[in-house]
Amino acid sequence: MASPSITAGSTITLINSTGYNPKTITKHSLRFHRRLSTGRVSSSGVTRIRAAAAENMATTVTEKSGVKVHRNPPDSKLAQLGVKNWPKWGCPPSKFPWTYDSKETCYLLKGKVKVYPAGSDKEDEAVEIGAGDLVEFPKGMSCTWDVSETVDKHYNFE
Repeated sequence: MASPSITAGSTITLINSTGYNPKTITKHSLRFHRRLSTGRVSSSGVTRIRAAAAENMATTVTEKSGVKVHRNPPDSKLAQLGVKNWPKWGCPPSKFPWTYDSKETCYLLKGKVKVYPAGSDKEDEAVEIGAGDLVEFPKGMSCTWDVSETVDKHYNFE
């Protein structure tokens, strides 16, 4: 099977291993190795490109109602924080009030949640978080969690 050609300015579309969330990047947005610089990539080279692209994709950080959401944090950031060593917590779909007595940072392994700041039930004021998000909740925040898909997360209180 012939290797695909990649020329300057080519666009490479990457899909992660679950087939979710396609990412499109240009050849020049990657730190590429010698194989790519020749303009040809074997199937093993494609795996390396995917790995390099995943690590280099920009993390999107948003803040709403004091909640900071890091979408697509790089593995290096998660390792630096020691996320895999944090305790785990989970819950089925439900709706409940919560107050943060201290700052919490959590990493959602699965699930979908809308967090409504205290006194609000408007959709446009909700903070939506889901699998793969690294989230920071400020100390003193009162809110309502509306869990639409079972949550599994690592968490850390400061």
